[in-house]
Amino acid sequence: MALWLEASSTPDTEQQQADLDAINALRESAAIELKEKGNEYVKLGKKHYADAIDCYTRAINQKILNNFDNSILFSNRAHVNLLLGNYRRALTDAEEAIKINSANIKAYYRGAKAALALDLLPEAAKLCRCGLEQSPSNEELKKLEKQVNTKKAEIDKREHQASEALSTTEVLVSALENRNLKLGRAMYKDLTGVRKPKLDKSGILHWPVLLLYGEEIHLHYLGMKTMHILVNQ
Repeated sequence: MALWLEASSTPDTEQQQADLDAINALRESAAIELKEKGNEYVKLGKKHYADAIDCYTRAINQKILNNFDNSILFSNRAHVNLLLGNYRRALTDAEEAIKINSANIKAYYRGAKAALALDLLPEAAKLCRCGLEQSPSNEELKKLEKQVNTKKAEIDKREHQASEALSTTEVLVSALENRNLKLGRAMYKDLTGVRKPKLDKSGILHWPVLLLYGEEIHLHYLGMKTMHILVNQ
């Protein structure tokens, strides 16, 4: 009987071929049923997401469906993993779905969404771009691409600001060292806020100076406020 055939074997008789066809038909029917059952579990809500993933996985493991249907299975599993916050698994499944069927638009969207959640912005941008090449009018992909570009611009801006701050700090430290100056522990920050020395373009070092007036009469004259004057020297 075909049940005893090796996976790579060819049936020798018509009966073995008929048996093999019947077995494959059963496997295909089981895979389709698992796929539909998985979809039903997703509709039932979060408590059944694990069941949905199990159904999709078992359907994939049947290894009987065509590329179109298998791509949908991987994309559906990616969708559930997205809902569960399993972004790495979602991205892997989406990429597999695209590999099997490059026209699976939902797989591009789900993969890009997972990549964005993982801060993998180049991957997210590429998935959006490739998806829009397949479906230029897809509004969900267009919207997601804008989110990716916005986040990338924000990160680039923060990195540029951090780079400038580091450069400014390095220049200031060098200027202090060249003048044999050392900074002590900051005091009176509740009065001055965060005040730091600055080095201008001419190489002149400007120091914030706080003048405290503690005379009782003077304080009373100021309305019980401490006056501080910043002088650049």
